[in-house]
Parts: sequence; structure tokens; C-alpha cells
Amino acid sequence: MDRQAPETRHLSKTDPVMRRLIREVGPFTLTLRSKRSPFESLARAIAHQQLHERAAESILRRFVALFPTGRFPQPSDLLAMDEQAIRGAGFSQAKVAALRDLAAKTLNGTVPTGAIVRKLDDEAIVERLIAVRGVGRWTVEMLLIFQLGRPDVLPVDDFGVRNGFRVAYGRRSMPTPKAVLRYGERWKPYRTAAAWYLWRAADRAKEAKKALAG
Repeated sequence: MDRQAPETRHLSKTDPVMRRLIREVGPFTLTLRSKRSPFESLARAIAHQQLHERAAESILRRFVALFPTGRFPQPSDLLAMDEQAIRGAGFSQAKVAALRDLAAKTLNGTVPTGAIVRKLDDEAIVERLIAVRGVGRWTVEMLLIFQLGRPDVLPVDDFGVRNGFRVAYGRRSMPTPKAVLRYGERWKPYRTAAAWYLWRAADRAKEAKKALAG
């Protein structure tokens, strides 16, 4: 998207700090993973919970390799797979239970198909998906942003978003989720883009710190 995209135009107009950040970072370029089903997106999100990205991806590769097709399993395949084998891929007992519950709730329709989920509004999706064991609001917000490309999602429980806010706005301490939510009212209806820029602010601060240390 160019600098005059509606998201960046609105954020620049309503917030001088965002305007500076947009100027420094450049265009808003969110990469969507729209081909994944809600089941696969949530299973991957469960794998990533409380783990470094590289470790989670390694576990997911071993997990997918358990299945004969070499592709991400269907819910019924996951339920048929031996629990110890899934544990052997690197999942904790709690995550295995969450994956199995996700598979069961996909089969019974609690977790909607990709076609159905696109017709639901954000809060309806959150309400349905947090019924799955181990899936909280943050996990659903990642699906809303990266799979469905919803434009007005602000994941205030995300460490990167709050840290990016701290960096960009020159705060000494980490802001609370409520404080970021309150401030973010001015970013509506493009809070997803604001979150993306806050992630970039956090990444840039991390890179600057590494450069100083090195």
C-alpha cells in the first residue's frame, strides 16, 4: 500500500506520533495468510503460545511430518493420531489437550469454516473461538488480523504492541492494556494498521539495542 492508503492517511491525520512512525517505517504492508482454515490458524497459534517463533515452527514441522500426506492435518486426522506421538513432536500435555479440543469443536461446528467465519463480525468470532480450550482473545485477534485481514483490531494484550507503544510514545514504563485501548480510540477504524506500526516500532528498538551491544 502507498503512503496515501486510507489507513496511513487517517493515522497520520489523527496522531502526530503515528505520522512520524509512518514516515520512518514506510508503507503499511500486512501479509495475510488467508488460505489457512480457522482450524489450522488456531492450531498454529496454540503451538506459538509462550514459545520463541523458531521453536514453535520446529515443533509444527515435526507435527505435520507425523501425518502421511505431509500436509497440515484435518481435525479428524488429529483426533485419530496417538497423543504420545503428538507429545513427541514437542507439544506439552496442555497444548495436546487444546489441539484435541480444537479439532473436536471444529467437527461439531463451534469453530466455523473459512467461508462462514468471513461472514461473522469480529466480536462474534471472538465469542465463538474462545470456547476452545487454550484459546484466548489474543489468539483470536491474531486470526482476525493475519488470516481475515480485519481492519480494526487492536490486540492490547500483545507484548509487542504495548512495548511498541512505550517506545514510540516515549513512556518510561510499560503501558497497561486499558491505557493502550483508551488511547487507540483515535485510530479507529484502522487500529490493525496502528498495531502493525507499533510492532515495527518494537522491532526497530530491538534492532537498535542489538547494534549498540554489538
